[in-house]
Amino acid sequence: MAQHPQETVIGRITSVFGVKGWLKVFSYTDPKEGILNYRDWTLVLDGKRIPAKLEEGRRQGQGIVVRLKGIDDRELARSYGGAEIRVPTELLPELPEGEFYWHQLEGLEVFTVDGECLGKVHHLLETGSNDVLVVHATAGSIDQRERLIPYLPDQVVQGVDLESSRMVVDWDPEF
Repeated sequence: MAQHPQETVIGRITSVFGVKGWLKVFSYTDPKEGILNYRDWTLVLDGKRIPAKLEEGRRQGQGIVVRLKGIDDRELARSYGGAEIRVPTELLPELPEGEFYWHQLEGLEVFTVDGECLGKVHHLLETGSNDVLVVHATAGSIDQRERLIPYLPDQVVQGVDLESSRMVVDWDPEF
């Protein structure tokens, strides 16, 4: 997921809601309503960056619906479907020690406890029971395999060092 280093994706627009320009949003924040705490968004659609201002929003069933400034027509709203919603990373709340945002983990080199390089974290997947690191091979990795490694701190993930861009995992390279 390509993004500017100083911003992160917090959700995406999925479709229109109603006839007055409201939009359905899939929120990546936890809780889902957390996306409503950010008023100034950058929408990215087909490589184009569009500044947007959140006017209002609310929980609607299992999802979130929003109204953005200047979008008051269903057809105009439809043109924003699929857009990523990004905000500056400095607006994100500080996490407790030992917790990380996904964007902080993406790009870290992954090593086994024995020092073998498995590759770099490309992205993460949310599975319901636990998040999963998708690790892509690099020139320095032991092979060219993609690996799916459960993100389980203190069980599988033994350490994360953001300053050296390294993560150590207790993981059998054969998996």
